[in-house]
Amino acid sequence: MSVPGLSPRSVSDDDWPHMLRLDATNFGHVTDPAALSAWRTLIHDGAALVVADGPDVVAQSSFLDLQLTVPGGAVLPVAGITWVSVAPTHRRRGLLRSMFTDLHDRITTPIAALTASEGGIYGRFGYGPATVRHEWSVDRRVALFRSDAPDPGGVRIVTPAERVDEFAAIHDRWRRSTPGGLVRPRALWDDLLADRDEDRAGGSALFGFLHADGYVLYRTHGSGPRHVRVVELTAATAEAHVALWRALCGLDLMERIEAGTHPADPLPYLLTDARTVRTTAATDELWLRLMDIPAALQARTYAHDVSVVLEVDDAFRRNGGRFALQIRDGRGVCTATDAAPDIVLGHDVLGSLYLGAHRATAFAAANRLRANDSELVRDIDRAFVSDVPAQLGFPF
Repeated sequence: MSVPGLSPRSVSDDDWPHMLRLDATNFGHVTDPAALSAWRTLIHDGAALVVADGPDVVAQSSFLDLQLTVPGGAVLPVAGITWVSVAPTHRRRGLLRSMFTDLHDRITTPIAALTASEGGIYGRFGYGPATVRHEWSVDRRVALFRSDAPDPGGVRIVTPAERVDEFAAIHDRWRRSTPGGLVRPRALWDDLLADRDEDRAGGSALFGFLHADGYVLYRTHGSGPRHVRVVELTAATAEAHVALWRALCGLDLMERIEAGTHPADPLPYLLTDARTVRTTAATDELWLRLMDIPAALQARTYAHDVSVVLEVDDAFRRNGGRFALQIRDGRGVCTATDAAPDIVLGHDVLGSLYLGAHRATAFAAANRLRANDSELVRDIDRAFVSDVPAQLGFPF
C-alpha cells in the first residue's frame, strides 16, 4: 500500500545525519561519519534518494560509481546500489519500490549491482546472485600440508596501515583478472585500514601478512583458545595463495582460522586431510541486474560457440524482451529481435548467469529457465563458464 505524500527525492546535506540514524537503527551498527565521508566520494549528485515523513528520513537508497571486471577482463562502469533501508515504522507501504523505480531511472550504466542483507528481496527487481561465497573453518591444529605441496615462502609480517600502497597494487592486479573484481579507490583503502574499534566485532586490531603477489588482513578473537578471522585474503598468483595460507597455518597459538572464499579455492587439495577445511556456510555475495542487456552481453567473453534467442522477462522495469545472442570465437553479438525464443528466463536469472558462477542447467531444473532443447541449455553452460572463478571485489 503506497502512502500519499511520501515520495522519493534527492538527498540534501541536512539528510545525512538522519540517514546515519536510520541505517544504525535497521542494521544495529553505527557508521562512523569519517567512513560515510569516504563512501560518499563514490556517490555523485543525484545518486542518493530519501523518503521523508515530516522531519524524519524513513527510507533511503543510493548508488556508487563502481568499475566491475567481467569475464575476459573488460571493465564496465557499474551502479553499486547501497545504503538501502526502510524504517520499521513504515514497512509494507511501497516505499522500497517507489525508491527503486526512481533510482533506476537515474542509472545509465549497463549493469547495476548490490550486496543483499536478505536473500528474498531483490529478485523481483531483476537482480540475481552472481557470485558464491563459502565460509570456512580450518582446524589449524591438525592442518598439515602435503609433502608435494608448494612452499614458495616470501611472506613478511607487516603493519597494515603502513602498507596501503602495496596492498592496493596487488588488489588492482587481482581484480583486473577476476570476474566480480572492483576498482577500490584510495578513500576506501584509508577507510578499511583506519581499523576503528566499532569495525572489529570484538576482535583485535588488524594484523597483516604480505607477499610480493598477495596479502592477508586478519584479526584474532577470544581469550583462550584464540582463533583467527580473515578480513581479506587477496592473491594475484597461485604461489602467493599457498604462501599466505602456510603463514596463517603457522600461527601456533590459534585454534582455527575462519575465512570466506569461493567454491574453487584449492586449499583443501593442498592438505593431507581435506576434512580439516570445513564449509560452515555457502551464500551469495554480488547480485547483478543487466540494465542494458546487449551492451552487457557483448562486453564479456565466452568459452563456447552458440546461437540462441533469449526471451528475458523483466517484471520491474519492462526492459526485457527478445534478444538474439550469437557467440563465435569467444565474442558475443546481441541484438533485439522479434524471432521466436529458444530460451525463456527471468531478468534475475540472466544476472546470475552473467559471471559464470551459476549454471543454466540448474535453473532449468528449477523451471526458472525454460527451453525445448536441453542440449542448447548445456551449450549456455559451456559458453558462460569462466576459467577464473567470480568473486566480489569488496563489500559495499
